[in-house]
Amino acid sequence: MSIATDGETILVRMGERTCELSRADAADLQEAIGSALTEKREFFRTAGEYREDGSYVVSRRGADSTGNAKVFQTFEALRRLYDRLPEEFTAEDVGRTGITGSRRHMLIRHFGEHPAFDCEISRRNPLTGRKSGGGVAASDAADAAAD
Repeated sequence: MSIATDGETILVRMGERTCELSRADAADLQEAIGSALTEKREFFRTAGEYREDGSYVVSRRGADSTGNAKVFQTFEALRRLYDRLPEEFTAEDVGRTGITGSRRHMLIRHFGEHPAFDCEISRRNPLTGRKSGGGVAASDAADAAAD
């Protein structure tokens, strides 16, 4: 991708395509891209925010203290944490990764609420998440139900 200007218009080249934008349209595009990159999405109990620096923050919905948030370097870092958890997991399992306090429960809820994670809350006490797609436990459960 390359960007060039002739003073009046902005030329955006992507592969073989070139788009010519007015300065106003380029400013609108810049704002739209910035908004997409820094999106905050609220769920029932949690929220996820993509920050400008590439980090991803999981927080309690509507909370404004840092004690109610966990910052990950990237969304992929959160994905790796989720992938390392067992098929069914509790706050104790999340805590083994170094996350402490109520943030452990917040992450379980976020995994259950965020559509990128194939997870559901299977129990409230103790709060338990269960990976619901394609894992060994899911196929074992399907096999047992078929018997």
